[in-house]
Amino acid sequence: KLFFTDYGNAAKVERCDMDGMNRTWIVDSKIEQPTALALDLVNKYVYWVDIYLDSVEVVDYQGRKRHTIIKGRQIRHLCGLTVFESYLYTVNSDNFNILRVNRYNGTDVQSLARLDNAKEIHVYQKRTQTAVRSHACEVDPYGMPGGCSHICLLSSNYKARTCRCRTGFILGSDGRSCK
Repeated sequence: KLFFTDYGNAAKVERCDMDGMNRTWIVDSKIEQPTALALDLVNKYVYWVDIYLDSVEVVDYQGRKRHTIIKGRQIRHLCGLTVFESYLYTVNSDNFNILRVNRYNGTDVQSLARLDNAKEIHVYQKRTQTAVRSHACEVDPYGMPGGCSHICLLSSNYKARTCRCRTGFILGSDGRSCK
């Protein structure tokens, strides 16, 4: 799945398949300017920062179990968000402080460091990644991902895929080759 935020005409948090199909709103109420998003891949939770409401909230992948982690002036102007173990990590865009927030109670907020012009934050650690099983976009014996001549996108599950073409090409009638 691909998760993303939008605050154009109607603010929301959405998800879709990697090929863009099955687009679903998972949060579309009591939300104003969702700007940063982080996933707990193990427990299947979506966290987001709303910079207009000065809040960090969470829902499960279906948009249920919504609750506010933290709200108020102490977390104004946040950008970037990532999750690791019991904490959320984010950047305050006013002073470039890296903040750590306990994701279970929201009361334990610590400033860890200051990085000039920091706008994003990511955790790269093996435990944050789920194991990858064989999938429909694996390279075939001819070196083509999923049998697609250009781009292979996973679809509704790891066994299904959609082929796409680079700009300037169109997908052939076989649904795999680009012309």
